[in-house]
Amino acid sequence: MSAPHNHSGHDDHGHDDGAPHGSLKDYAIGFVLSVILTAIPFFLVMHKVFDKSSTTAAVILGFAAVQVIVHMVYFLHMNGKVEGGWSILATLFTLVLLLIVLSGSIWVMYHMNVNMMPGMGKDVHNMNDMQ
Repeated sequence: MSAPHNHSGHDDHGHDDGAPHGSLKDYAIGFVLSVILTAIPFFLVMHKVFDKSSTTAAVILGFAAVQVIVHMVYFLHMNGKVEGGWSILATLFTLVLLLIVLSGSIWVMYHMNVNMMPGMGKDVHNMNDMQ
């Protein structure tokens, strides 16, 4: 008996669906970059490199953003050629929406905190003085 013939002329066991696949070198580069981008913020926090915690948080967020890009390029294989660039545009649109939602939420929470109880800050200071 012979094997069933595939009418498309291709073998059924092939997994090439047109999507780019990474090589072992690409995965190794992505892994090393991910480890470095994790180790540096860990070092910054453990050794208290910056005096202000807000500076440390900003630097860590910067490293996190770079790490997201590394994961997208080396593990998800996203670039301008995949799906005609639509995957990059969808990702950028998502990031813009995320930025708007997060910054808007922080802005609203800050202003609600400041404006809801205008005299509360003075009372907290007075309570500390009494102790």
